[in-house]
Amino acid sequence: MNQPIQRILFGSPGTGKSHKIISEIIPKYLSIDESVNPENVIKTVFHPEYTYGDFMGKLVPITRSGKVEYNYYEGHFLKALSQAYKNIKEAYDKEGKQLNEPKNVALVIDEINRGNSSAIFGTVFQLLDRDKDGWSSYGVNLTAIEFIKLLELMGTKFSYDERGNINEYKLQPYDGVAKLETLQKKIEFLKFDLVNRIIRIPPNFSILATMNTSDNSIYFMDSAFKRRWDWEFVNWDESKPAIATYGKGGILDENEWKNLIANLNNFIKSHHASIRGIEDKQIGYYFIKQPVTAEQIQNKLMFFLWDSVFNRDKKPLVELLKVTKDNLVTFGDFTKLHNSFITNIIKLNN
Repeated sequence: MNQPIQRILFGSPGTGKSHKIISEIIPKYLSIDESVNPENVIKTVFHPEYTYGDFMGKLVPITRSGKVEYNYYEGHFLKALSQAYKNIKEAYDKEGKQLNEPKNVALVIDEINRGNSSAIFGTVFQLLDRDKDGWSSYGVNLTAIEFIKLLELMGTKFSYDERGNINEYKLQPYDGVAKLETLQKKIEFLKFDLVNRIIRIPPNFSILATMNTSDNSIYFMDSAFKRRWDWEFVNWDESKPAIATYGKGGILDENEWKNLIANLNNFIKSHHASIRGIEDKQIGYYFIKQPVTAEQIQNKLMFFLWDSVFNRDKKPLVELLKVTKDNLVTFGDFTKLHNSFITNIIKLNN
């Protein structure tokens, strides 16, 4: 399967972030033709009233013939996840032999910072860590009602006993499947635990989001949440930073990365007086997983420093880069100075 994309595009309002996702990233990099397979692109917009129930699913009351009934409706994440699983299932025959590459699915979140992302993602947050094969590094348990809805969206049919309990599960093309344990063996390639209701995000499931940097005070996005995303800055003038002069072809090997992180943490620590919550602002080696590219440094690392570490006082960055305050007003100014930034950080303590 293709490597999934888990990226937040950020920049000023009106810079074409959403347009780039829909017209470039989804068709070009994920090979999704939305006009042919609209079910493979699920879109939502975060806002202050958006909740975990909107994201995963929730019970909604419905009045029928004067009686109130509660139905469970899937949220945007559960809908996208079930579609990704369904696409994988359809890429295999009933003997478990892979026939073709599963079709990709994209969940698109506009204005991700206008909602309380920590509350909205809830336990899904744990799934955002991915292994090299694209699957979630860790699984999470679903509630029974979430799990049943997931299976239903994948095409599972249920039969019930006289007490209303499910006693049979049937999922095409696996005719005759009756028990969860039996179904588990049939779809082991989906890598989730049916019996214990443990799921993982598959590699054909990408999450793309947009964020206006002018709105970043609406809801605070903590460091742990930010670390789990790739970041891409979209400047208002469509300009690009200069080609990297550090590393080999703009790629830092493991030793270069560790040296950079050690010096950078010492630099951060030396300015503790102007940094709130210094422990949370230190950067670990896995903040960016190998290989560490110039693009990741310019977007993810430098934005974290700009937005989270030195958000209150840019003076340490001004002094490090040996520029005037007027030359370091926006993040666009900062990212264009990435060569000077990395060079000066590497020189520290040497």
